[in-house]
Amino acid sequence: MKDLLEKTIRENKLKLEEEAPEGHFERFEAKLNREHKTFRLDRKMILQLAAALVFVLLLGNQLRLYFGPVQSQQEQQAATLSSVSDEYSEVEFYFTSAINQGMSEWDKLIQDGYISEADQQMMTNEIKEFDQMQAQLQKELQANPDDDRVIQAMLEYYQAKLSVITLIIDKLKEVKHQKMTHNETEI
Repeated sequence: MKDLLEKTIRENKLKLEEEAPEGHFERFEAKLNREHKTFRLDRKMILQLAAALVFVLLLGNQLRLYFGPVQSQQEQQAATLSSVSDEYSEVEFYFTSAINQGMSEWDKLIQDGYISEADQQMMTNEIKEFDQMQAQLQKELQANPDDDRVIQAMLEYYQAKLSVITLIIDKLKEVKHQKMTHNETEI
């Protein structure tokens, strides 16, 4: 390859030593000037843009915090039974765990196809009503954290929610079991 290159250069030595065609340097300079006029992003400009963007975002966040609604720490955190005492914390943990377990069983029954759209809508409406009731009870508990009636209402709320979910899940499991045993007897 090297020999071929040397041979080509030696054979065309006279042509390579000739002057450039007329106007070659002017066309070359025009191309250079055109390239300098195009907009190019270099590293420094990108860093400046990034710094400006970060500054604007931080400024926006600070303005939102400064002019946003003022809430105390107590208002930001929803009142729960665990905020009243450790004993109620354990009770609340039991109920929320049992409710979450019931809801996961509900989701499994949905995935298995044992729950119709109407039943799903009914459960969604029930859960919405319970959530509204919980929000109201939390407001009352926040306003009156030492009121035994509010604490008792929260406990009854958890019991009622768990009872409804458990009742629905048990009935659906019973229907599922009947369908399975009915199908087994047909075979």
